[in-house]
Formats: sequence, structure tokens, C-alpha cells
Amino acid sequence: MVVKQGRQWRSMCKGLVLGALLTSCMILLYCLSAPQVHFNLPEVPVPYSCAHQPAQAHATPFTNGSQHAAGQTGLCTPKVDVMFMKTHKTASSTLLNILFRFGEKHRLKFAFPDSRNDFFYPSPFQRSQVKDYRPGMCFNIICNHMRFNAPEVAKVLPTDTSYITILRDPAELFESSFHYFGRLVPMTWKIPGKDKVGEFLRDPRHYFDPDGFNSFYLKNLLFFDFGQDNTLELGDPRVEEGIRAIAGCFQLVMLVEHFEESLILLMDTLCWEMDDLLFFKLNARKGSTVSKLTPELRAKALEWNAVDWRLYQHFNATFWRKVEAYGHQRMADDVAELRRRNAEMAAVCIEGGHAVDADSIQETVMQPWQPIGEKSIMGYNLKKNVDKAHLKLCRKMLTPELQYLTELGVNLWITKLWGHVRDMINW
Repeated sequence: MVVKQGRQWRSMCKGLVLGALLTSCMILLYCLSAPQVHFNLPEVPVPYSCAHQPAQAHATPFTNGSQHAAGQTGLCTPKVDVMFMKTHKTASSTLLNILFRFGEKHRLKFAFPDSRNDFFYPSPFQRSQVKDYRPGMCFNIICNHMRFNAPEVAKVLPTDTSYITILRDPAELFESSFHYFGRLVPMTWKIPGKDKVGEFLRDPRHYFDPDGFNSFYLKNLLFFDFGQDNTLELGDPRVEEGIRAIAGCFQLVMLVEHFEESLILLMDTLCWEMDDLLFFKLNARKGSTVSKLTPELRAKALEWNAVDWRLYQHFNATFWRKVEAYGHQRMADDVAELRRRNAEMAAVCIEGGHAVDADSIQETVMQPWQPIGEKSIMGYNLKKNVDKAHLKLCRKMLTPELQYLTELGVNLWITKLWGHVRDMINW
């Protein structure tokens, strides 16, 4: 009798746990997939800027593209109103850390999402998604993941806001996206074999369903992030129209493959200082999980993501024109200086001087977000006995995105709920 009652209690407990898990999953899926309700908000002009005080002007060399002679210096004021379009799998978490630190330094106001770490992606951005938004409110920086919607973004930022973004080689981006998000795309579940990326690329149309759940992660993801139709064929005139629209919005489009050069152009565009650019690479995959595409598969990946490749080629050309205007020798000197300062900070801040596997990270607060089913994203250990002059900066530079958002006051209850589900799956 006692044994029978014990079994009943165990069965009941298992049922309660399973019920709670399923209920949490259902709530999560609802929060992630339910379309947001948007109200007709009144149109109230955004103030010119809401910085607590104007940043102090400082001397900076003019670029070759300016009306002044190359090498001359003049005064400029750091720009504090910034829209960073955070694209997927493009070192954007590293850039976010730079923006978070700059915003804290100048006491700027961020437009953050509410309850999660993105603006209800993949739904197009709506200003009602901004935490505590009211018409006419002033924000300085918006930088979390969104599906770009230019008219709505413009309604939460001053008119002279600097729009910046970053791109990555579409073949490498596709492989990284497949690795990171593949398990969230049901169409990948039926792909046989261990090399799912290779198998998919050999005949992508056999597996791809444009209407499938999360299918956008596996075709022209960059174009999709910018609010465009990622299923267009390359010859469709809407592709070039979309590229022109993006070019008309963004003052600077950076490239992952030339990250340090991109930061120098960012410094020049925003009139920032070198110290504002210091960084450690965040959200990096450990080498054993990085798939090296063969030349054949790379060609297939570019063909499959032909619209993204066209987008990348366009802004690769504009990028090098900006480098030309900046001056190649000046760029080389500044990149060398940035690398020197980053190396100094790594020696001061990072235990062992390099990133480590997730299982080797000692502090829970330093654990980066992991893809479902594995722990492939590396992180850092803060060096012991860091001197007081550097401790605060070191910790901030090493803090992963979600933990930094929490420190800045963002309520991430949906993201955390999803994180618990992922942890159970990973376990």
C-alpha cells in the first residue's frame, strides 16, 4: 500500500512538473509569436536632443573627404544620438557593449525593449514596443535587435541622429546562423546526416519553406533584418530599391571582416575618442564548432543568399571609399594604436589573456547566452586582483549582453523564461 502511494505521489509530482513546463512553454511561445497590438499614437515632435549636457568638443583631424586639407585638425562635438541597427551574427554584441559603455559615460537615455532583449523580432519595429514609451519622449540611443522600420524608428529619436549598422560576408553569416538558430527552424529537423549545412546547401529548395516557422534565419537574413523581403529573386527591381533605401538611412555601414577599421570610421563619423572604442570580442564561437565552408559550399551559400551578397557588395564598395577618404596610412596607424590599447586592457582584465569555453567560466554573471543543445559560445574570466583604477571598466567590457541589459534596468522576464527552457534542453 505504501509503495503504491509512493508511486502515485511520484507520478503526481512528475505530472505537475511536466504541466508547469508545458504551461511555461505555451506562455513563452505566445509571447514570442503573438503579434503586438499597436495603437494609433499621437504624433508629437521629438526634442532635438535629451543629453544631460552637451559633450565637450575636442580636436580631431579632418578626413581627406572634408573641405579641409588632409591632416588639419579642428573642433568637433561627440555625437550622442545614435541608431545602431543590430544585425544577426555580425559581432553586434561587441558593438552593443561599446554603446552601453558610451551611454553610461555620458548619462544618455536608451530606448530599450520591454520584457525581452529585442523589439519583438521578427515583427517590424513599432515605437510602442519601447519600454515606458510616451509620444514626444526623447531618447539618445536605440541598439537592440529589431526588424528595421524606418518611419517608426524616426519617431523615437532626434532628427540629426546618426544611423549606423554592420554587415558580414553572407556565406559566413549563413553558416553561423544555421549553427546558432538551426534547431529553432523546424524545416532543418528533417535534414539527414551530421553535416546539415552541407546537405542543405546541396539542394536548399528541397528543404526550404518560405512560409515555415523561423525560415528567415536561413535565407538573406541581412535583407530581412532591414525590413525587406528576403525571398525576392536577385533580378527583382525591389532588391535595388531596398538597397537604395538602406543607403539613404545609414551614414556608416561597417564590415565584420574589417572590424577594427570599421571602429576607426565609427570614431571619425561620431567624433568619438579612441578610448570609447576599446573592446573584447564577445559571443565568439569556439574553434571546434566553426565549420569551414569548402569553396564549393561557399559558392552555393552565396548563390542561395544572392540578395544579401548584392547588399554586401554594395556596402563593401562604400566602405573602402570611406577608408580612402580617411587615408590608408592614417587608418593603419589608428588600427595599430587600437590593437595596442586593447592588448593592454586584455593583460589588465582577462584571466589568462584569452576567452575560455563556457564550462570554464567561473562567474555565472559572465556566462554568455548559448544556442540550444550545446555550449559553443565562449566567454571570459575576470582577472583576480585587478587594480581599482581598472576594475569597473574591466567588468563592464567583459559583461555579456543580457547581463549588461539587466544592469541598465531592462526587465528580461520573457528572455529569462526562455533561457530556463533552453538550459533544461541543454542539460
